[in-house]
Amino acid sequence: MNIIIVGRRHGESRTYTLSSSARTMMFGFLFALPFAMGAAGYWLAERLADEGVLDLNAAKAWEHDLNMQKQELQQIRKQTDQELEALTLRLAELQAKLLRLDALGERLVDVSDLNSEEFDFAMQPAVGGPGTLGEAYQVPEISEVLDELAERIDSREQQLEVLDDLMSANKLSSDTFVAGRPITRGWMSSRYGKRTDPFTGRLAWHAGVDFAGKMGADIVAVASGVVTWSGPRYGYGNLVEINHGNGYKTRYAHCEELKVALGDVVRKGDIVALMGSSGRSTGPHVHFEVYKNGRTVDPAAYIHRKPR
Repeated sequence: MNIIIVGRRHGESRTYTLSSSARTMMFGFLFALPFAMGAAGYWLAERLADEGVLDLNAAKAWEHDLNMQKQELQQIRKQTDQELEALTLRLAELQAKLLRLDALGERLVDVSDLNSEEFDFAMQPAVGGPGTLGEAYQVPEISEVLDELAERIDSREQQLEVLDDLMSANKLSSDTFVAGRPITRGWMSSRYGKRTDPFTGRLAWHAGVDFAGKMGADIVAVASGVVTWSGPRYGYGNLVEINHGNGYKTRYAHCEELKVALGDVVRKGDIVALMGSSGRSTGPHVHFEVYKNGRTVDPAAYIHRKPR
């Protein structure tokens, strides 16, 4: 084995040749050097520990405490995430309930004919006034506030639902209450009961009342209901029949044009036909009949009836 040594000055170099024994000693020295350094480090650490300079137990304790703190921090983060998720879900539930309350409030405004500009549920209520800087909510306080708000919302929701049921029932009862005239313009030309038949001149029974007017004048429903007939019928010409429930039914005959079809739902005051002279008629008018429990009754009692 040759070793070449280069000098710093003038680039001079020297070559040395090692014998086999020298090579063995050199490799042994290089192999043993790391073990010697480790042993020396361990001996130095024990000496420092004996002299109180280095406390191995304290270092291990610090490491253990650090690991425990890391675990506690992870647990706190996990718990915080769970609480935040729960609060988010609770908030979403309350928002959904508020949306239902807004819809119910708008329905009540519509049913009760209140001024929609005064009761606009689509806008945030206006608030104000002097105030002071308050304390920030803490998590337990937020939960308590949400619980209290949820109880108040549930209570208001139940009250509004009951009120809605009552108002809807009253509205339905009012809409289906048979009352008023089946025309917007015109006059009564024939009453209910016995009369002289205009075609035969003989005494005959007239099962309704006649309202004369202009050809094409509006004929309106005197109550809400479902159309059970819309078309030609013998003696009536073009006829509209409406079932109002509770045993009541009305008929509008001799129409020029029908505005509703079989099965349509009509509301009180809706135009159902135009005045004409179809069928057995002497001129433009509407023959109006009222049925109660399958039998005709005098419409005059319902024409002069006060609406609910």
